[in-house]
Amino acid sequence: MKQLMCAAIQFRISLGYIDANLDVVTAALKRVASQGAQLAVLPEMWSCGYDYRNLTALAKETPRVLEDLQKECSTLGLVTVGSLPELVDGTIYNTAYVVDKGDIVGSYRKLHLFSTMHEDQFLGSGQRSLTVDTSVGKLGVAICYDLRFPELFRKLALEGAEIICIPAEWPKPRQEHWKTLLRARAIENQIFIIAANCCGIQGKLDFTGLSQLVSPLGNVLQIGAEEDIELVAKFDFAEMESYRKKIDILHDRRADIYGTP
Repeated sequence: MKQLMCAAIQFRISLGYIDANLDVVTAALKRVASQGAQLAVLPEMWSCGYDYRNLTALAKETPRVLEDLQKECSTLGLVTVGSLPELVDGTIYNTAYVVDKGDIVGSYRKLHLFSTMHEDQFLGSGQRSLTVDTSVGKLGVAICYDLRFPELFRKLALEGAEIICIPAEWPKPRQEHWKTLLRARAIENQIFIIAANCCGIQGKLDFTGLSQLVSPLGNVLQIGAEEDIELVAKFDFAEMESYRKKIDILHDRRADIYGTP
């Protein structure tokens, strides 16, 4: 049964400054790779943050950002997941890209837009979920506010995801929700979770950090504080298999009653 070294990269996103953020990420990827990490998750909109006034121009730079990220992942032999602004036919999406050692093997547009902060006025919403086979296993992807919708996570688990990767920009006032929901999603689906949040202040928002790596039993293997940090932990898939055999949640569910496929 495989074991996997995984990382969450947490940092203060410089609003609108792509090259500064890219430099931070490049250095962080090198550090986690030197610790043996094979999979790394980056925050939401990590290249620029939610710089709505300039988002169209910033989104036009995403192909360049991705190209640089692909080169770095190829050199380091890393699988990386993180979200960036994607411009398609005049619409901007918050899109998480799965880069497998240099190749883009999947992308996921954020399904649930946070209307409280007017995301729906600036961004298009995705129309499909994502599970994808990679060199480190089958990954599911969700982004930030998606965490509040357990149906999505159950779908990813039923599709065979072994790890769910969550890029986020989760604010400090709701940090207890963040901590609780990450453990809940791991426990109820008996799955590993890597959640990479940003930290620090952007405009009027204070982001909590508290990135986490969580086991299928809900054990928090690593958690950040409120500063730039890389968290690395080993995922032991024998633990997941053993626990699922002991308490077979996915088998015992009643899809005939509550309609989840």
